[in-house]
Amino acid sequence: MDRSLKNSGRPTNSTKIEDSDASGAEISSSASYDSLNGDEQDKRTSWDGASIALPAHVAGSGALDRLIDTARDYAEASTAGNTNKAYAADWKHFTRWCRLKGTEPLPPSPEMVGLYVADLAAATGKAPALSVSTIERRLSGLAWNYRQRGFTLDRKDRHVATVLAGIRRKHARPPVQKEAILPKDIQAMVGTLPYDLRGLRDRAILLLGYAGGLRRSEIVSLDAHKDDTPDSGGWIEIFEDGALLTLNAKTGWREVEVGRGSSDQTCPVHALEQWLHFAKIDFGPVFVRTSRDGKRALETRLSDKHVARLIKATVLKSGVRSDLPEAKRLAMFSGHSLRAGLASSAEVDERYVQKQLGHTSAEMTRRYQRRRDRFRVNLTKAAGL
Repeated sequence: MDRSLKNSGRPTNSTKIEDSDASGAEISSSASYDSLNGDEQDKRTSWDGASIALPAHVAGSGALDRLIDTARDYAEASTAGNTNKAYAADWKHFTRWCRLKGTEPLPPSPEMVGLYVADLAAATGKAPALSVSTIERRLSGLAWNYRQRGFTLDRKDRHVATVLAGIRRKHARPPVQKEAILPKDIQAMVGTLPYDLRGLRDRAILLLGYAGGLRRSEIVSLDAHKDDTPDSGGWIEIFEDGALLTLNAKTGWREVEVGRGSSDQTCPVHALEQWLHFAKIDFGPVFVRTSRDGKRALETRLSDKHVARLIKATVLKSGVRSDLPEAKRLAMFSGHSLRAGLASSAEVDERYVQKQLGHTSAEMTRRYQRRRDRFRVNLTKAAGL
C-alpha cells in the first residue's frame, strides 16, 4: 500500500517528536521524549487458555481441537486486551510469591491470599507499598484467574475481607485524578506540531480524542471501514456536518458524534480528513506508524502508548502549566486528560457529555468534570444562611 505524502504547500516544521529505526519505522528520538517513556516496549503476555479443554472422558479429534481453539479465542475476547494482560501479570506475580513462600497457588487458600494482600500493602525491602485501588485490582485478577481454572476464590472469607478492610481503613486516600486539558491547552498543544505527515497524524489524534472524549485505546483501534481488520475496535464515517465513530467499547457498541469545529486549525474532522488524504489511507487502521523520512504511512497500527507519550510531549513543548516543575507536569497529564478536558469544558447538558463518554451513570461523568460544577448551586444560601 503506497501511502506517500504529497506536497501540501504548507511549511514543514523541522521539530520532530519521533524518528525511525533501521527498518524505517518510527521510534522515539528526542531526549525529553525518551524520558517520558523509559523502555516502554509493548510487552504482551499471552492469555492462559489452558482451562478451555475437552472433558477427560471425550476423545479428541481434529474438528474438536479446532473448536477448542475457537472457544479460546472467544474466551480471550470476553475481556479487553489490556485487562487480559493485567490479569496475566497478576497471576504471574502471585504464583512467584507463592513459590518464594514455599506454597502452591492451587487450590485457592483464603489464608494465603490474605497474607499476600497484607504483603502488598506493607512496604518491604525495595518493593513499594501498593495503593488500595491497585491491591483491589490484583485481587480481582486472582479471582478471575481462579475461575478460569475451575476454582472459586471467596473474597468474603474473613481471612481476605477483614485484611482488605483494614488496609482500606489505614491506607485509603482520595483517588489521584489526572489534570483536564482545557480548550486553550489543546490549542497550544496542536500548535507545536509540524505539518509533515507525522504532525498531521498526531494533530488528528489529539483533536479527535479531545472532541470525541475517547480513551487512548479507542483512538488507535479505529479502522477506516467496518470489518477492515480482525483487531478493529471500531470504524469511522465522515459526513458534511462531522464524523460518526462506531466503537466497540467496554459497555458494548456505541456511536460517538464528532461535529466540525469553528475553524480548520482546531477542527477534529478537518484534521482527520487531512491525515487520511495525505497518508493515502482508505483501508485498515486509521492511525499507523510512519517511515523514517516521514513521507510514507506504514501499515502497522499505533500502540495506545503513543497517545500517552504524545500528550506528555506536547504538554511540555506547549508550556502548559509551565509554572510547575517538569516532573510534576508529566505526572499530571495522561490519556485520560483528553476525556476529562471534554467533560470539564463542554458547556452543555450533562446527559450529552455522559453519552459522548459512554458512561452508564451520571455519577461517573461527574468524576471527569474537574471542578466545573462546584458551588454552582449554593445550598447554604438556599437554606437561608
